[in-house]
Amino acid sequence: MGFVLAALICSPARGNVPPQPGTVNYVEGQASIGGQALSDNSVGSVKLEAGQSLTTQNGRVEILLTPGIFLRIDNGGSVEMGSPGLANTILTLRRGRVLVEVANILPENNIRLNAGSAGTRLLKPGLYGFDADHGVIRVFDGKAIVQVGGRQFDLKGGRQMNLSVTGMLKPEKFDKVRAEDDFYRWASLRSSYLTEANLNAASRYASGVGWTPDLWYGTGWYWDPWFDAFTFIPDDGIFYSPFGWGFYSPWLAYGAAPYFGYFGGYHHFGPAYRPHYGGPAYGYTGHAGNAFGGNFRNGGMRGASSFGRSGIGGGRMAGGFHGGGGGFHAGGGGFHGGGGGGHR
Repeated sequence: MGFVLAALICSPARGNVPPQPGTVNYVEGQASIGGQALSDNSVGSVKLEAGQSLTTQNGRVEILLTPGIFLRIDNGGSVEMGSPGLANTILTLRRGRVLVEVANILPENNIRLNAGSAGTRLLKPGLYGFDADHGVIRVFDGKAIVQVGGRQFDLKGGRQMNLSVTGMLKPEKFDKVRAEDDFYRWASLRSSYLTEANLNAASRYASGVGWTPDLWYGTGWYWDPWFDAFTFIPDDGIFYSPFGWGFYSPWLAYGAAPYFGYFGGYHHFGPAYRPHYGGPAYGYTGHAGNAFGGNFRNGGMRGASSFGRSGIGGGRMAGGFHGGGGGFHAGGGGFHGGGGGGHR
């Protein structure tokens, strides 16, 4: 069950093959799989295989599950992969905490996370928290089924199960605002970056202009070289992150262009927001290819300012995602750069 940590220099090599459940999508600080240290070069090239455990020391890691589901591990955590299949994706949290962001889930998906004496199946889009050290399972938004001690509980948004209490187990309310700690804010920030990556990648498939690793294949994970990560792109419509950010299909990314920060600022849209469906994008359900020619802002995304450029870091993205003057990846800082930026 060994694996090789390949130092992949060429971005297209990472994006050629759609990632499978368990693929490492971001590494921060100290983390390892089976004693082998993870690094930035592990992103997109290392997968947590069945029977392997991913452990964080003073660090955090994001891994991909099925398309639209991100699992994020906090400091001092350990997660073991039971089954990395698309139909059955099963993990066990041995210690520490994880947050699972679900933007898209299908009835055929069996997404389960075991922690302590409980097994939890995720049923709906939402945000789910697991704390193995304190025996707590939380549903910020969404719905899950928790099985423990031969009993089954429906757990909905704003409810938690505390497995460490004495007496009868039952779902109980928790204060979602008070639960928004540093780990929660870090996960929210990661989600916001990946939705920016979604717009960057979706625009290329909508316009047919710019770097793409291969042909559009519908709903799935797509590599974005500017963000050094896979992002989720749905086949059609908009799938909302539980943090409120939107994952746009290529044709709806086109329709959202005047509203989503291209003319200044990155906006936090909630589930009630609907973009302007403009031009030939609306209603188109085939493959993107070159369907929109140069209509998508002449093949690129542009703007006077952006979330990624303002305060996160400056450097490598000049002329890229949001036009001139710096960008998300930093020369001396930024989310993947050295010495600053990141998730402050």
